[in-house]
Amino acid sequence: MTPPLHVVVFPFISKGHTIPIFDLARFLLCRKICITIFTTPANRSFFSHSLSDTNIDIIEIPFPKNIQGVPPGVESTDKLPSMSLFATFANATKLMKPHFEKALESLPPVTFMITDGFLGWTLDSANKFGIPRLVYFGMNAFSRVVSISALSVLRTQVSDNELFEVPDFPWIKITRNDFDLPFRDREPKGPLFDFMMDSFMAASKSYGLLVNTFYELESVYVDVCNRITSPKSWCIGPFCAVHESPKEKQGISEKPSYIKWLDEC
Repeated sequence: MTPPLHVVVFPFISKGHTIPIFDLARFLLCRKICITIFTTPANRSFFSHSLSDTNIDIIEIPFPKNIQGVPPGVESTDKLPSMSLFATFANATKLMKPHFEKALESLPPVTFMITDGFLGWTLDSANKFGIPRLVYFGMNAFSRVVSISALSVLRTQVSDNELFEVPDFPWIKITRNDFDLPFRDREPKGPLFDFMMDSFMAASKSYGLLVNTFYELESVYVDVCNRITSPKSWCIGPFCAVHESPKEKQGISEKPSYIKWLDEC
């Protein structure tokens, strides 16, 4: 008898990243896939409660201690005293690598792993064990490819409030000030920029990118994304559909008002 597929999932320790990953994990369960998900001790109760109706295995590995500026016991971005500590907090997750790899050694064979884009260091672990790494960033295809296409203009002398056309998408006009610091700078630098570049580089060397969207919604942006970036983006959403009732899946329930409004557009 062929053993079931086994997938390792490791979300970034931030509620906005973790909750969609829970929905993705439920999608995988519908495919009869065994799942092992990683977190830290302080987040264990949140994971256990959120996944209590599943058979997902939860493994906790220690979060680094004595991180400059980060209070003891803080293991999620929503607990940070200031988001100015984000880069410090995110970089500290790299110290979890030995514990992650030790846990991988004790697991049944892993078919592939899905890890958050902010956990770029997991690519080294994936390569070490010969496991394909799929990346999840949380961005839709539109925001990802427009941000990437706009970079070439942001490196020019365009002024802060000057509207410019986004390369590949002439119908989209934005300004430098539409981007957060340091990314809108002509020569961006600093810990946050370095962290993001490392994350994007690791993603580009991974097996694929999972996007919480469906192709029919963002086909133009998905096609350009797959033309100008790597790895390939796979549309596997919307994740929220995993919560649909049987009637909703059959299309026989009453449509919400916003769906009726969209149908009329």
